[in-house]
Amino acid sequence: MTTAFNRRIIIALTTITIAGTGNTVWAEASTEIWPVMKEGFFPKRTIEEADFIKLSGPKRAESGAQVPITLTIDKPQNAPDAIKSVYIIVDANPIPLAATYHLSEQLGKLQLSTRIRLETDSYIHAVGETADGKLYMTAIPIRASGGCGGVVDGDDKAVLAAAGKIKMNVETPVTFAQPTTATFIIKHPMFTGLQRDLVSQGFRPAFYIQKASFTYDGKPVLDVDFGVGTSEDPYLRFDFVPPAAGTLEVKASDNEEGKFAYAVTVE
Repeated sequence: MTTAFNRRIIIALTTITIAGTGNTVWAEASTEIWPVMKEGFFPKRTIEEADFIKLSGPKRAESGAQVPITLTIDKPQNAPDAIKSVYIIVDANPIPLAATYHLSEQLGKLQLSTRIRLETDSYIHAVGETADGKLYMTAIPIRASGGCGGVVDGDDKAVLAAAGKIKMNVETPVTFAQPTTATFIIKHPMFTGLQRDLVSQGFRPAFYIQKASFTYDGKPVLDVDFGVGTSEDPYLRFDFVPPAAGTLEVKASDNEEGKFAYAVTVE
């Protein structure tokens, strides 16, 4: 991300902050930030609004640190114009790109649920990209606050010891060649680099899962590039289409070179 882009983000956020009144800086999610995001991430490229990409989430989240969203794409992954990557961008977050999803034909029609962070009320954009570089998007507003900063408490040794523990399962009974739901969660603090340590009052260094790659019998299913806009203990629930009995495996890594793996037999 360029320095010029960072400056444009700061200017956009500062302008809208000044416009806030009273104790609440953000009266509602603002549409003024997206043009800056769009030019920063996709400079001089056309993005069409698309009704086949859908985002859903609460109008007001109970916690800015754990905001549930669901992404669906009503177009099969084996279509000639299928969406191959999806970028989840939280316009008003200090670090807007929450995650990037790289999709495969084994997903069928994408249905994926996850949890993200919101520092303040914001539009969330899902931008889908085809293999030939066409861009499509949808967006929803969500009200929430405090998900990226704040004070962090806890035992560093305990956090490090627990980091990387994975739970993953596939719902049964399984009907092969039909959509089947997998659920994945990995224990990890996902420190953003913007949180203050309760003891030192300094900023806790960023520490987060960077990537998770799912395969079925060695063939790609889903690759995820996580950012710090993903919630603590990253969670995914997604449908995939197993052609026959086999093994769903995930390999994950964090920015401290931690590597983690887990596998589930599908029968």
